[in-house]
Amino acid sequence: MTVVGYDGSFAGFFTAVFEIYEYKIIAPNITRDAVTNSSLFGNTHLVTTNETKASRVYKKLQLVISAKTFKQLYDVYLSELKDMDNLLLRYIQYALKSKFVIENDYSNADVLLIQQTSKKVHREKHRMEAFVRFKLTKDQLYYATIQPDFNVLPLICKHFKERYADQRWLIYDVHRKYGLYYDLQTVEEVMLDFSDAATAPAIFDEDEEIYQQLWQTYFANVNIKARKNMKLHVQHMPKRYWRYLVEKWG
Repeated sequence: MTVVGYDGSFAGFFTAVFEIYEYKIIAPNITRDAVTNSSLFGNTHLVTTNETKASRVYKKLQLVISAKTFKQLYDVYLSELKDMDNLLLRYIQYALKSKFVIENDYSNADVLLIQQTSKKVHREKHRMEAFVRFKLTKDQLYYATIQPDFNVLPLICKHFKERYADQRWLIYDVHRKYGLYYDLQTVEEVMLDFSDAATAPAIFDEDEEIYQQLWQTYFANVNIKARKNMKLHVQHMPKRYWRYLVEKWG
């Protein structure tokens, strides 16, 4: 077995795929560690991200899979689940060597798992779009913290840029320690030391507490107690999101 290490970027992954073919690596095991220790079971091949090599893999894949399926591969990459890089590699190898379109070949375990994982990631994307709650700081920046199961920030960027185009905002993933910042023109990826001090009342706009109380009151009044179904409620709004929802703070 040869451990193939890359920097964790999408282009880096496709560079790794290219070099697996280029160097005829027989039994690759792809890992996202930028610096990989030598494997006890084989050699180590460290990949330097190369846009030209990655582009050649993109173009080759475009001949055998649809744009929709390529987006699904990106979803799986963002899932960060264990061994997903090797799943993607096996899928790409299958697509490239097959004489027929494999996208709906659900008899193949890898094809099925790609579909299932993509759906999970998109379900998380939609939940983040629905559950993000902004707070207003004294410098008129709307910020929100999230902790999604998957790395969905790249997928929700378009939604928030279009919906909140007239205000500065920051959405920060506390688990992955990076965020998206919109300055009224462009969205940039930012890395921050987002400690507990960032939630201190001193940084909030003086009206922020009033807004939160109004939202809690609205939420309480639109809910009909006689029709309350907690099991269904938790199904659509899992408890792991509650800590970030203003309506759950009361």
